[in-house]
Amino acid sequence: MGDTYKTIEQPAEGLFKDKGSKFLAYAYPFTDEEELKTRIAELKDLHPKARHHCWAYRLTPDRSIFRANDDGEPSGSAGKPILNTLLSNDVTNILVVVVRYFGGTLLGVPGLINAYKAATQEALNAAEVVEKQVKQKYALRFDYLQMNDVMRVMKEESVAILKQEFDNQCLIEFTIRLSLSESVAGRLQKIEGIELESIGVI
Repeated sequence: MGDTYKTIEQPAEGLFKDKGSKFLAYAYPFTDEEELKTRIAELKDLHPKARHHCWAYRLTPDRSIFRANDDGEPSGSAGKPILNTLLSNDVTNILVVVVRYFGGTLLGVPGLINAYKAATQEALNAAEVVEKQVKQKYALRFDYLQMNDVMRVMKEESVAILKQEFDNQCLIEFTIRLSLSESVAGRLQKIEGIELESIGVI
């Protein structure tokens, strides 16, 4: 896995029309599957007369989590084309919901596949795609006496500190770019009596 990934920072919208049917695509930055219900509910409130709310998402920097849903369209004609568009654009931590208004003329499966793909691509074209670094997150516990040694490494390696608690026993949570994590962990582990725990990749 490389240590960068592409995603979007802000929501974006796209529109595709075919034979009277309208396909409105909504792309969202997305890092938590719990958000899915909220997003779908918002769009159902916004478009109560729409026939379908089809969606797909990809999660995690290594792009290993993904799901797609056809919401009543013929199997494989909606969610999968949305997902495939996310794959071909190589974006992750993103949710795209396509809201369809039926225009009276059946498009057939090839027509639907094309429409869902095109609407998703329109939303991605409108979005600002950004490249982010994959980061390793750590929790570091140490005695107050080791503070100077620990903070020297933190400063020299320019890690991003998320949380710090200084008492007799100190705790620092921090992130570091994945490609640098081994060397930084190695330096910290040379300090006597510290406890370094890897919390995962973000």
